[in-house]
Amino acid sequence: MNKKIKLLWDFRGSDALETAKHHTIHLKEFASIENLPCIEIGVTELNPMLCAAFIVVNESDMKVYRDALKPHRGELA
Repeated sequence: MNKKIKLLWDFRGSDALETAKHHTIHLKEFASIENLPCIEIGVTELNPMLCAAFIVVNESDMKVYRDALKPHRGELA
Protein backbone atom coordinates (compact mmCIF):
# COMPACT_ATOMS: atom_id res chain seq x y z
CA MET A 1 0.00 0.00 0.00
CA ASN A 2 1.27 3.46 -0.90
CA LYS A 3 1.80 5.90 1.97
CA LYS A 4 0.01 9.25 1.91
CA ILE A 5 2.08 12.39 2.44
CA LYS A 6 0.68 15.78 3.47
CA LEU A 7 2.70 18.73 2.19
CA LEU A 8 2.03 22.02 4.02
CA TRP A 9 2.60 25.73 3.48
CA ASP A 10 2.27 27.94 6.57
CA PHE A 11 0.84 31.46 6.47
CA ARG A 12 0.94 33.89 9.39
CA GLY A 13 -0.80 37.15 10.18
CA SER A 14 -4.29 38.57 10.20
CA ASP A 15 -4.87 37.51 6.58
CA ALA A 16 -3.42 34.00 6.99
CA LEU A 17 -6.71 32.20 6.35
CA GLU A 18 -7.45 34.07 3.14
CA THR A 19 -3.88 33.62 1.92
CA ALA A 20 -4.00 29.88 2.63
CA LYS A 21 -7.33 29.57 0.79
CA HIS A 22 -5.84 31.40 -2.18
CA HIS A 23 -2.80 29.12 -2.16
CA THR A 24 -5.07 26.09 -2.58
CA ILE A 25 -6.16 27.52 -5.96
CA HIS A 26 -2.55 27.33 -7.13
CA LEU A 27 -2.15 23.80 -5.76
CA LYS A 28 -5.22 22.67 -7.73
CA GLU A 29 -3.96 24.41 -10.87
CA PHE A 30 -0.54 22.77 -10.57
CA ALA A 31 -2.01 19.27 -10.15
CA SER A 32 -4.29 19.84 -13.13
CA ILE A 33 -1.65 21.33 -15.46
CA GLU A 34 0.91 18.66 -14.62
CA ASN A 35 -1.75 15.93 -14.76
CA LEU A 36 -0.70 14.66 -11.32
CA PRO A 37 -2.99 12.82 -8.93
CA CYS A 38 -3.78 14.30 -5.55
CA ILE A 39 -5.98 12.97 -2.78
CA GLU A 40 -7.03 16.12 -0.98
CA ILE A 41 -6.35 19.86 -1.00
CA GLY A 42 -7.44 22.09 1.86
CA VAL A 43 -6.74 24.54 4.65
CA THR A 44 -6.13 24.00 8.35
CA GLU A 45 -6.61 26.92 10.74
CA LEU A 46 -4.24 26.35 13.65
CA ASN A 47 -5.22 29.67 15.25
CA PRO A 48 -6.49 33.02 13.88
CA MET A 49 -2.94 34.12 13.09
CA LEU A 50 -1.59 30.82 11.68
CA CYS A 51 -3.11 28.76 8.87
CA ALA A 52 -1.73 26.12 6.55
CA ALA A 53 -2.64 25.18 3.01
CA PHE A 54 -2.04 21.51 2.30
CA ILE A 55 -2.11 18.85 -0.37
CA VAL A 56 -2.20 15.12 0.32
CA VAL A 57 -0.44 12.99 -2.29
CA ASN A 58 0.80 9.45 -2.69
CA GLU A 59 4.38 8.93 -1.58
CA SER A 60 5.32 8.00 -5.17
CA ASP A 61 4.27 11.50 -6.38
CA MET A 62 5.68 13.43 -3.42
CA LYS A 63 9.08 14.31 -4.94
CA VAL A 64 7.51 15.96 -7.99
CA TYR A 65 5.30 18.14 -5.79
CA ARG A 66 8.08 18.84 -3.29
CA ASP A 67 10.68 19.85 -5.85
CA ALA A 68 8.33 22.07 -7.86
CA LEU A 69 6.32 23.69 -5.05
CA LYS A 70 8.78 23.90 -2.14
CA PRO A 71 6.46 23.17 0.81
CA HIS A 72 7.42 24.45 4.24
CA ARG A 73 6.98 21.03 5.82
CA GLY A 74 5.53 17.57 5.32
CA GLU A 75 4.03 14.81 7.40
CA LEU A 76 2.46 11.41 7.03
CA ALA A 77 -1.24 11.71 6.33
